[in-house]
Amino acid sequence: MVFTLAHLSDPHLAPLPAPRWSELIGKRVTGYINWQRRRRFIHDPAVLAKIVADLRAQAPGTIAVTGDLSNIALPEEFVRGRAWLASLGAPPDVTVIPGNHDAYVRAAAAEPERCWGDFMRGDDGTRGFPFVRRRGPLALIGLSSAVPTAPFMATGRLGEAQLARLAETLVALAPENVFRVVLIHHPPVSQASRHKRLTDAVQFLRVIGTHGAELVLHGHDHLHMLNWLDGPNETSVPAVGVPSASAAWGMSKDAAAYNLYAIDGVPGAWTCEMTSRGVGAAGTVMQQRRLKLFG
Repeated sequence: MVFTLAHLSDPHLAPLPAPRWSELIGKRVTGYINWQRRRRFIHDPAVLAKIVADLRAQAPGTIAVTGDLSNIALPEEFVRGRAWLASLGAPPDVTVIPGNHDAYVRAAAAEPERCWGDFMRGDDGTRGFPFVRRRGPLALIGLSSAVPTAPFMATGRLGEAQLARLAETLVALAPENVFRVVLIHHPPVSQASRHKRLTDAVQFLRVIGTHGAELVLHGHDHLHMLNWLDGPNETSVPAVGVPSASAAWGMSKDAAAYNLYAIDGVPGAWTCEMTSRGVGAAGTVMQQRRLKLFG
């Protein structure tokens, strides 16, 4: 039976809560100014509501959100983030990982786990990354590339320990006949500037090249993206990114969209068809493209 996975990212929930002056310290100051000058015109809650309504109408088997629910990691943003996740579905049906805006400052680094923990824990209940959730034929592997950075920086990092655990996880799942989906916020292949990239992308690509995966999903660049990563034994692994789920038409690189993945088959003979649905110039959500990734 075909199983459908929905993927959206970077909702950057708006409007921004009114910060206290004491909260506008360090990096939050520059982020707040950037929000007032530019980003508040890009991230439209009405657009996000249309995307969510359309997604729910498709009735996917499970939903993955690859980070950046918040903007400058104010305490109220994490409360709102949990309410928004709950609007998508119950914790067993929605999986989230943090993005760099969710770890915008060091003081907020623990907030995603504290507020959204039910949506980002493995089936065994353990905390930390990577975690694994089995849904239908899928094994969702959640990673965190979210680390606090200096002002004007948006880099991500997995770190040696998490990469080692990822390799162990991929090896352990290989004989289980599951479709392994790796969730990461920062794209492993990107044309973005150095201050926005995954700093240990080479090491991540080495893990995928050695141990394989069936699909890598990410956000961060706010673009429709498809890159083919080298897998073991001359295989290729699609790495797919989506735009911000709240990006207004004509105000960002790509307007708001999300992807659906229809997955069927068995190991060695998987099929995976991707359908992109997004906001058009008229403001309605429609199918934008359909692509068979493999099978």
